[in-house]
Amino acid sequence: MIPQERTLAAAGFIMLYAAVIGFTDNYVRVIADEAGLWQFHLTRSVMALAILGVVGLALRLRLRPVSTQAVVARSAIHGMAMLIYFGALAFLPVAQVAAGLFTAPIFVLLISRFVYGERIGPLRVLAVLVGFAGVVLVLGPEATAGGTVAAALPVLAGLLYATGNIATRAWCARESAGTLLGGFFIALGLLGAAGLGVLALVPVAAPPGADGFVMRGYVAPSQDFLFWTFVQAAGSLFGVGMMIRAYQVASATRVSVFEYVILPFSAIWGWLLWSERLSPLAAAGMALIVLAGVVITVGARAPAPVPAPGE
Repeated sequence: MIPQERTLAAAGFIMLYAAVIGFTDNYVRVIADEAGLWQFHLTRSVMALAILGVVGLALRLRLRPVSTQAVVARSAIHGMAMLIYFGALAFLPVAQVAAGLFTAPIFVLLISRFVYGERIGPLRVLAVLVGFAGVVLVLGPEATAGGTVAAALPVLAGLLYATGNIATRAWCARESAGTLLGGFFIALGLLGAAGLGVLALVPVAAPPGADGFVMRGYVAPSQDFLFWTFVQAAGSLFGVGMMIRAYQVASATRVSVFEYVILPFSAIWGWLLWSERLSPLAAAGMALIVLAGVVITVGARAPAPVPAPGE
């Protein structure tokens, strides 16, 4: 086991991961202006798998799964989480969507307790309540008033992402990170192809711009679409690589806490690129989510870490 004193190095790797993912995800709205969610995922997956194949050959990475059934099941769950996550990015600020996705540790705790019967202490129960309050504040009054479905989508993505993380530990402990990353992009690519197929058979009149992101079928790709989709593919692979390295140099418990830095990074990039500002309530809610996640993660027993892919 690699010594614990490299915790600062792990923090640096996670900072790189958060900075890259926070930046690339902000440009999904640019892609959404002209192309659709399904075409984006298919194109991005083809690009990412091509990059992974080249890197895998160069570094002689093991990409063949130990258990194909387990990898397929886990990839399908995480694929659906990211499908919803990227769909929500077309309608909501990145910081808000990221906050919903990072409710995953709260759902991990709840699933572990009520599905697997794991005992949890009162402090962690309190953390769940604090985290839920944070979600309500970040998502805003439209979510609690039932104004839009889009406002609740990030939380659904967080639930699926949590389920996928549990599947990672329970079913895929012997799989390599490269195998799980490849399975993830294959799942998203198949989902994208399926969506394009359905829209080709049953065309839907998609509104112009980001409003038609989910309903839009195939369109002739522009240079901007190909460029930003490639940036997304390369950024995801790089970000996951940094996350894997972080888990190699420090304990999983500490690294999991560092992952929450993506919340402020998403907000910072949203401010720098689009002049988006968080309301005081949203900022307070984000702080509560981070606090809840830290309490839950630190209070948990250290699992065998298998880094999950971000998006």
